[in-house]
Amino acid sequence: MPSDVPVVRFVDTSKHFGDVVALDSLNLEVGKGEIVGLLGPNGAGKTTTLRALLGLLKPTSGRAEIFGLDAWREPVEAHRKLAYIPGEFAVWPQLSGGQILDLLGAVSGGYDAAYRDELVERFNFDPSKKGRSYSKGNRQKVAVIASLMTRAPLLVMDEPTSGLDPLMEATFQDCLREAKARGQTILLSSHILSEVEAVCDRVAVLRQGVLVEHGTLEDIRHLHAHTVEATYEGEPPELTGIPGVEDVYVRDGVIRLQVTGSTDPLLKALAAAHVPSIQMREPSLEELFHAFYDESDDVPAGAAG
Repeated sequence: MPSDVPVVRFVDTSKHFGDVVALDSLNLEVGKGEIVGLLGPNGAGKTTTLRALLGLLKPTSGRAEIFGLDAWREPVEAHRKLAYIPGEFAVWPQLSGGQILDLLGAVSGGYDAAYRDELVERFNFDPSKKGRSYSKGNRQKVAVIASLMTRAPLLVMDEPTSGLDPLMEATFQDCLREAKARGQTILLSSHILSEVEAVCDRVAVLRQGVLVEHGTLEDIRHLHAHTVEATYEGEPPELTGIPGVEDVYVRDGVIRLQVTGSTDPLLKALAAAHVPSIQMREPSLEELFHAFYDESDDVPAGAAG
């Protein structure tokens, strides 16, 4: 396989359920050693995207590839290269946690036993208990440990921290960074914005089955307004006609505004006036996320998430 083949590639991938377009001509690549976050609310198409990648859904058109393998036509070969963490994980009630991990490890074709033991300790997981006694959080730990212990080249995750407490979420994020450092690739579907912001190199935002934005967090932030607040003495600075400046509020020695694109023209105008203080804040990922999803917009009721 050529070294430049993407680990994950969606090529004009679409999926229709009757009249509902769950995924519309998705084009997206994920390279080796990247962590890419797939963002969107329920109905955005995230789970449909992952199911197409896992070969569980046949695309209506286009294709999904893993290391150049067609996920629908070559699922066995593709699955040898990945591990999957679902958002809801059912365990065998009669088996202990350790037996479940052994079984899942054997099915996956092998795993790092020493690393499994390390993960069991790091996630504070008791493998001696029967599956029927596990809480949702502990069931999710089984899925997380089973996936990570394989050290698979590709990790596909659908809401992987569902049910985990904040301490375990932090441990999980550390494990993802370590996996990236080893050269593993991660496609992470989530609606937990802080999680995506903490670990992802790039973000892909889906809206009603359409990829509306993707790039690094810095790339996406540059497309949206910065919030600027400054104080002035005497006459307020003249800001008319400065590119990207909008929503200007000037009163009682205070200026508040939004600026999109380059901030250099604005800063030069402020520097020319008597401005004792200035604060500039980038939008958080949450603010960017809500910029894509106006609450007044309706999401098709039948859209598959």
